Amino acid sequence: MSESTSNKCNVEERGSNNTNPSQSDQLAFTSSQVTLKAFDSIDSGDVSTDDLPKLCSPGSRLVPAGSLTNSDSTSSYKSREKRRSSVLIDKRAYHQNQHPSLSSISSGQDDSSYTGSSSDDDDEESQQRENPKERYLKPGLRAVNSRGFNDFCVQKIRQASFGRREIEIAEQEMPGLMALRKRAKTDQPLKGAKILGCTHVTAHTAVLLETMVCLGAQVRWCACNIYSTQNEVAAALAESGVPIYAWKGETEEDFWWCINRCISAEGWIPNVVLDDGGDLTHQLHKNYKELLSGICGIVEESVTGVHRLYQYVKSGTLGVPAMNISDSITKSKFDNFYLCKESIVDSLKRTTDMMISGKTVLVCGYGEVGKGVCQALRGLGAFVCISEIDPICALQACMDGYRVVKIDEVIRSVDIVVTCTGNKGVITRAHMDQMKNGCVVCNMGHSNTEIDVRSLQTPDLTWERVRSQVDHVIWMDGKRIVLIAEGRLANLSCSTVPSIVVSVSASTQILALIELYNAPAGRYKNDVYLLPKKMVKNMFNYLFINLLLLNDEYVATLHLPLFNGRITELTDEQARYLGVNKTGPFKPSNYK
Repeated sequence: MSESTSNKCNVEERGSNNTNPSQSDQLAFTSSQVTLKAFDSIDSGDVSTDDLPKLCSPGSRLVPAGSLTNSDSTSSYKSREKRRSSVLIDKRAYHQNQHPSLSSISSGQDDSSYTGSSSDDDDEESQQRENPKERYLKPGLRAVNSRGFNDFCVQKIRQASFGRREIEIAEQEMPGLMALRKRAKTDQPLKGAKILGCTHVTAHTAVLLETMVCLGAQVRWCACNIYSTQNEVAAALAESGVPIYAWKGETEEDFWWCINRCISAEGWIPNVVLDDGGDLTHQLHKNYKELLSGICGIVEESVTGVHRLYQYVKSGTLGVPAMNISDSITKSKFDNFYLCKESIVDSLKRTTDMMISGKTVLVCGYGEVGKGVCQALRGLGAFVCISEIDPICALQACMDGYRVVKIDEVIRSVDIVVTCTGNKGVITRAHMDQMKNGCVVCNMGHSNTEIDVRSLQTPDLTWERVRSQVDHVIWMDGKRIVLIAEGRLANLSCSTVPSIVVSVSASTQILALIELYNAPAGRYKNDVYLLPKKMVKNMFNYLFINLLLLNDEYVATLHLPLFNGRITELTDEQARYLGVNKTGPFKPSNYK
């Protein structure tokens, strides 16, 4: 008898080796049938869930031979709730039989309903971990690194060695930051800077942080997204002495606690801010206004965060100068386009195992992010249509060969919906009510409000966590949609991004921090600025070697060696004809 057949027969006591084939066939019930019968017994109150390991174990006589009729099986199968629960019970009972030591862990697990944000690591033990914040707040239980430092809150400090390897791998593909370290280490352009940061905590961010420290800065850090943190990287930063408060799977309460813990450190007052999304900036303006007078400026890299900055300017409440990195050439032309182009496919493959070819996709927004997403999906054979509010972007989409439509015109027929706008309420409950069964919904913009996830948290809908960062939201009629990362950034929550592209935007952030921190008093008012083409002269001579530090072009030049790229130089006659310096800048200040 094969191993699979043996497993199917585990509802009867093991017989002698001479059992005839007909008897064996009669005893060979499938595990799903046994589970359905077990579930019916539990539902009627005859058996408790604690008895499941016994019911599904060898020697059980729960179901006499021949007693499970086709009608029993069919009626049980037609019940959507029982069908869904039976899969969960069957999996859990099997796991407990194979690994009895994990029974106590499995029995407390809730897989079937929406419970808010949670960390879904692959192993069951990690799902039962104590909240790092609770451990941090308990006297005597706060984690300490190998040097006795404890100003941090991460998931597991013992993961530091793994995180260090991740950082070292990222360094190999981040030539811009590594070049800045080498060229600026002696000059220490950020010496005395106390940088407060709220960004994604990944290996790429760690390279950025350690570059700041190498240039003389002190830093305190937290995460701008509750799912994007790499726990092992956060542990590595904590081990190196960086005050960091971040872990994957934070609740909303944890998220704001981490931000407040970074801001309100005793004896440490920030003078520069690096933000991604505007949450740190919002908290400073709302609850820590007394700190704004000592802050040189804010560097913001996301569309959402920049939008919030302009709202402060419009209302006259922006308390410090701010630098808009989102609209810098090196961010919009590289990070927004190439990073999203590569990572959208990775995210969809990891979360859905879906074949892209032949699918109909609706991409909301045709900015640089939307352009990258559309190009990647069409390249794999998807039929892509665009929704846009901007007629210029809409015309670009048409000339690139895409259909430009209103959401309501196609929402019933699309297989995948991707939001790339940075706006809120782009995909509403009304849209999701009309979606076809199995439609995949994900977000590639910054804000987690592009998809109205709150409208799905109602009693008439059932949430089913099917794998890490993937929820099935099920309607009363059985229809379900596949929601990725609860509407948060799909690529940073579910996959990885190219280090080289992050290096380009991170190098620009470093230059923006240097500019704001070292600018003469009064140069920047309480307004939003683009990074200037040239840095403050007579500073950082290390940066003016050959290039006079033409910010965007300088950053691009730092990354060319990785591709073995070589720049062609203009002749004197060509430079005079174009009206530019031989070494640049080659783009006007208003170029985007």
